[in-house]
Formats: sequence, structure tokens, C-alpha cells
Amino acid sequence: MSELRRHWTPTAVLFLVLALAGLAGTWTFNALAIVQMRDFLGDLVSSGPAVSSITVDLLVVAVAGSVFIIVEARRIGMRFAWIYVVLSGLTAFAFTFPLFLAMRQRHLTARIHSADPA
Repeated sequence: MSELRRHWTPTAVLFLVLALAGLAGTWTFNALAIVQMRDFLGDLVSSGPAVSSITVDLLVVAVAGSVFIIVEARRIGMRFAWIYVVLSGLTAFAFTFPLFLAMRQRHLTARIHSADPA
């Protein structure tokens, strides 16, 4: 098995698929907001209590997830984890968090294989 494919476990692939779905889904609506010249931030907080609730919900999850990314990456020795947090501001946390989880899974799998002499 090639070195590159060996670390792509089914879990890592699932997280990567979720990351791509998050990127496609969020950027479809971001592009619509840009084309329609919408006030993106204004729409988030002024389109009713349900939208505001979802906004706060996702914002808290994104902050907690960002802390997890930094702490977990340090714990397991992944470098440059801060890039996922920065990238989430440019793309979407729905993309960067599952992408981090996929890369984390690959990192853990690589560590297991490097410790295994077989």
C-alpha cells in the first residue's frame, strides 16, 4: 500500500467528505449573498430570533472548536494548527473543523504506523 493512501482511514475520508460538503454548502450561500449585495452580518443578527439563535449556537461551537484545534494539535504534535482557525474566517468553520479532524486522524494513524515495525 502506498505511503500516501495508508494514512487515509475510513474515518479520515468521512471527515474530508464532510469538510468538502461544508465548504460547498456555505460558499454557495456566501456567493448568493455577494451577488445579491446583502448585508451578511446584518442578515445574521436581524433576520429574526431563530436565525440569531442559530448564529449564536454556531459561533459558540466555532470558538470551542477553535480552542480544541489548538489544544489537541499541541497535545499530539501537529504543527501549524492555527492555520485551520485563520482559514475558518476566510472559508467556513464547517469546512475547516472536519478538515482538521481528517488531518488529525491521518496524523494519529501515521504515528501508529511509525511505531509499528511491520
